[in-house]
Amino acid sequence: MAKQVVFTPSGRRGSFPEGTSVLDAARSLGVDLDSVCGGRGICGRCQVTVGSRPGMEARDDRLSARAATETDYHARRPLGEGRRLGCAALIVDDVVIDVPSDSQVHRQVVRKRAGVDALPVDPVVRLHYIEVTEPDLASPTGDLERVQEALSTQWQLRGLSVVPYVLQRLQTTLRKGDWKVTVAVRDESEIIGIWPGFRDVALGAAFDVGSTTIAGHLCDLLTGAVLASSGRMNPQIGFGEDLMSRVSYVMMNEGGAERLTSVVRGALDDLIGELVSAAGVDRTDILELTVVGNPIMHHLVLGLDPRELGTAPFALVTTSALHTPAALLGLSVHPGARVYTLPCIAGHVGADAAGAVLSEGPHRRDDLQLLVDVGTNAELVLGNRNRLLAASSPTGPAFEGAQISSGQRAAPGAIERVRVDRETVEPRFQVIGQEPWSDEEGFDASVVTGICGSGIIEVIAELFLAGVIASDGTIVERPESDRVVRHDRTFSYVLSEEPRIEVTQNDVRAIQLAKAALHAGARLLMDHYGVDQVDQIRLAGAFGSHIDPIYAMVLGMIPDCDLARVSAAGNAAGVGAMMALLSGVARREIEEVALRVEKVETAVEPRFQEHFVAAMAIPHKTDPYLELAKVVDLPARTVSAEGRRRRR
Repeated sequence: MAKQVVFTPSGRRGSFPEGTSVLDAARSLGVDLDSVCGGRGICGRCQVTVGSRPGMEARDDRLSARAATETDYHARRPLGEGRRLGCAALIVDDVVIDVPSDSQVHRQVVRKRAGVDALPVDPVVRLHYIEVTEPDLASPTGDLERVQEALSTQWQLRGLSVVPYVLQRLQTTLRKGDWKVTVAVRDESEIIGIWPGFRDVALGAAFDVGSTTIAGHLCDLLTGAVLASSGRMNPQIGFGEDLMSRVSYVMMNEGGAERLTSVVRGALDDLIGELVSAAGVDRTDILELTVVGNPIMHHLVLGLDPRELGTAPFALVTTSALHTPAALLGLSVHPGARVYTLPCIAGHVGADAAGAVLSEGPHRRDDLQLLVDVGTNAELVLGNRNRLLAASSPTGPAFEGAQISSGQRAAPGAIERVRVDRETVEPRFQVIGQEPWSDEEGFDASVVTGICGSGIIEVIAELFLAGVIASDGTIVERPESDRVVRHDRTFSYVLSEEPRIEVTQNDVRAIQLAKAALHAGARLLMDHYGVDQVDQIRLAGAFGSHIDPIYAMVLGMIPDCDLARVSAAGNAAGVGAMMALLSGVARREIEEVALRVEKVETAVEPRFQEHFVAAMAIPHKTDPYLELAKVVDLPARTVSAEGRRRRR
């Protein structure tokens, strides 16, 4: 029997069969309910409460009683009073479901921004004002042919095709403009728009569709000016935090690909609305769009089945750049607009990596650059003008707060910076949304909610430098400090007393696994290139841009390098998308470069595992990290007593 469900504060409502989970109901209605683990009852992000409205009082029995999934979670991390896990709670009666702000995806702080002032402007869409000869009885030529003749004689544009939208409004527009019109011509081959009289507004939008965040930039195609930038969380997070979880969702759920495609296209369209609103322009002013993303995001935006990317040999539908009508993707812009997607390089090295290459330009350099886009699936490019190599490495979601006991994505209240006193091992930290550090006047401890990726990296690196964590990653006993507490056979470090936030041994292991995969991927590329050191390292992506290079190197996330030449690249993929939006030359450049990038497949390389094992140590089992040692006093490489017992 169907039950009525109302979600607050969104007000969305619908009828669902008895036994439907709250999370599934929320997804089907497009309700903003977070889920990191894809509904497996692990992350606890989808917490909800039973609400009320006139005629429907709040009663716990409107949802199913707590079963094993919730009781197990509650035993690990107690749920607040009245809170339920949306993925585990089933609808058994008409119910009002309240989604707290901390369970909403879109409250997150989105930190992708272009960070550029000037880009080359050579757009593929150009406006051309023409004066068209009026028809008369002596000349039976059609209106389109007269427009084409005007473009030929006045602009030397010949052999142009025309989109149906222009044909449908051609005669009306010509007469409204008294035979003076402005036409938009794409790639000097196709008429995509027409307006009466003179017009000089031609806008474009560039998007970087990441697995966690989507960044968008609205640009003036005529001047290259960035008119507005905005970002939001990728709503696909509700179906799985990492890429493989989303592919698994597609494999296990009929119509799963269509749902993931629908929500990401909806997010893009909403983002377009935010951009045009901020700039005070109209949606139909957008004549061209570009999109970059990892291969799975690329496929889902375009409506391509991503399942082949879930298993070897990780075959893409296509690696080529594509030109797709925006209307086919459900984007409300000018009817003649096209979406240009940059080429993918191979397997799990996608259009976002191509965008980063276009932006950073290793192929234009003489020195050897390692470009690293740190995410749930890290993408790495190594090379210079002579040769380019690329690989992907399965780092998983730990760097973004998942799999961490008190982890969360970057949001107000998340600990993002940490320092640990080398003698007393007492911590001080800074949280997003507050300027003061935890030991400074004005700090409000009540807002602390967890620890994000940059914070967990810094605290583990700081604990290593303070001797609390051994080289093998084991948290060691410190009897003189109340900060190190025993849990059965392992220890944890208490970072915050209120609220209680601990760095557990499992947290350290999760980061070790992630950083070892990243380091191993880089070392594998270096092996294939035949070098032991790189000249420069650029950390790209929203997360990579907020990692302190020193701490990244202390952990051994990246190979040893002169720290003066390790820096953040910002949203390099997004900048590449803007370059492709504003320049046809840039498009031709990246299409040519992508063809000559050599892909190294980590999944079949025997040395990957060897490098991975060595990189589990902090910072590394064998690499002395001589460049890092010039800046940081590294502890002696030690193995804990627990580590020695494991080896025996």
